[in-house]
Amino acid sequence: MLTIQVIRSPSKGTIRILSRKIHDEQVRAILQKNLADAVGLIQGPLAEMIVAGNIAEKAANVEIAELMGNCPQHITVIGIFGETSAVLEATKAVRNWADHEGK
Repeated sequence: MLTIQVIRSPSKGTIRILSRKIHDEQVRAILQKNLADAVGLIQGPLAEMIVAGNIAEKAANVEIAELMGNCPQHITVIGIFGETSAVLEATKAVRNWADHEGK
């Protein structure tokens, strides 16, 4: 099962938290320059997160990055970054895939 959330207009504190969790310098720069109006967060098993990221990027003009953290259950989180409408479209595509696949 996937957990999908969207943050519209992320706060400065949220940007700082996300910036510390992202190792991809290109995506971190997008965040730090306030070029992402919204952030989609998707959590689940690694294989599903790779597929979800692929679906998100193909569905809309967004950037994706893995958010690093500690999880004993091998759960991964990816972030989807971009304009609000693009992030909503990308997360909708992932949700449709997950609903269809029973994730």
